[in-house]
Amino acid sequence: MQQWTDKQQALRDGYTEAFQAWGADHLRRDREAEFPGGFWPEIGASGLFGLPFGTEYGGGGHDLPTTMHVLEGLGYHCRDGGLSFSISTQLVSTGVPVHRFGTDELKHRLLPRVCDGSVICAHAITEPQGGSDAAAMQTTAERRGDDYVINGRKFFITNGPVADVVLVYARTSPGTGPLGISVFAVEKGTPGFEAGPPIDKMGLRTSPLGNLTFTDCVVPAANMVGRRGKGFLLLDYVMKWEVLLSFAISLGAMEYRLEQSIDYAKSRKQFGAPIASCQLIAEKIVEMKIDLETTRNWFYDTARRFEAGEDVMVDVAMAKVLASEANVRSATNAVQIFGGRGYLSEFGIEKELRDATGGTIYSGTSEVQRDKVARMLGVR
Repeated sequence: MQQWTDKQQALRDGYTEAFQAWGADHLRRDREAEFPGGFWPEIGASGLFGLPFGTEYGGGGHDLPTTMHVLEGLGYHCRDGGLSFSISTQLVSTGVPVHRFGTDELKHRLLPRVCDGSVICAHAITEPQGGSDAAAMQTTAERRGDDYVINGRKFFITNGPVADVVLVYARTSPGTGPLGISVFAVEKGTPGFEAGPPIDKMGLRTSPLGNLTFTDCVVPAANMVGRRGKGFLLLDYVMKWEVLLSFAISLGAMEYRLEQSIDYAKSRKQFGAPIASCQLIAEKIVEMKIDLETTRNWFYDTARRFEAGEDVMVDVAMAKVLASEANVRSATNAVQIFGGRGYLSEFGIEKELRDATGGTIYSGTSEVQRDKVARMLGVR
């Protein structure tokens, strides 16, 4: 079990009031699919966006497990799951790849803006025909002098409708497959870059999702992140961070949900006794606890090994399946424990289930992750 130092715990605890404030009015925002972008500068000023990045860029210089621990606190205290998801997207979409692979010039140009919240960030990977098959992307970036010209469409982009900076994955060499993909930072207002309106969706409704179009969009070669043709390796690195950070938030949500379910089961009486005395209800609560601790231990162990330079590709794939499906079970159990209240929108329990469901799809579906593990085991 992960042990936290007093300094690490104080860092997380110091965000408690802010997390709670950012999640206030979440039910109304969910109904109206309203992105609370007004909080963005405040979130930046708090240091949350810069937690794992170098202090020379305005970041906090914290390691991956510490960053995850703070984001777990976000999931626990902030009831706006969509806002939390957009926050993690800010970190992993642009901050992580630019910090790890960007040139010094690009780091100094972009990272301070990521950290202070003066820009909203996204990354554009998914395409109409690609889905989880990122290697089949058809968006192209053609070299013309000191620039690249990007053409293509990207679908289902988190933060896309409101993004100021988008990291676009595009093919710089002909053919298909993972080779020949490069990554470019494209800023809002660049001619040829058009963001579509938000798309209505089942859960995480306060996190805007939309489609992006690039038509003869000219981007300076200096905006390339990493080396030409190495975008798939960059994506592999980024997706590990995405799973670990976004589902650390889910861990916090699972813990909050467990505590709320215990309190309700002990106070709600049926047939003259608390429903917690019913074995079937108690079993659901135990299952929620087992899922939480199993997932938490797996995640922090994987994070430590990732930071140590170990190959954790399969571990991350299994962690993603474990966390996303445990989160859905946890939310489903909570709905059942709360009964009629769990089904009604006004109590917010059903929203937890809608938000959790997306986790089995984004960052690679459960089916894709299982197939990845099967191939690594040699059975595919």
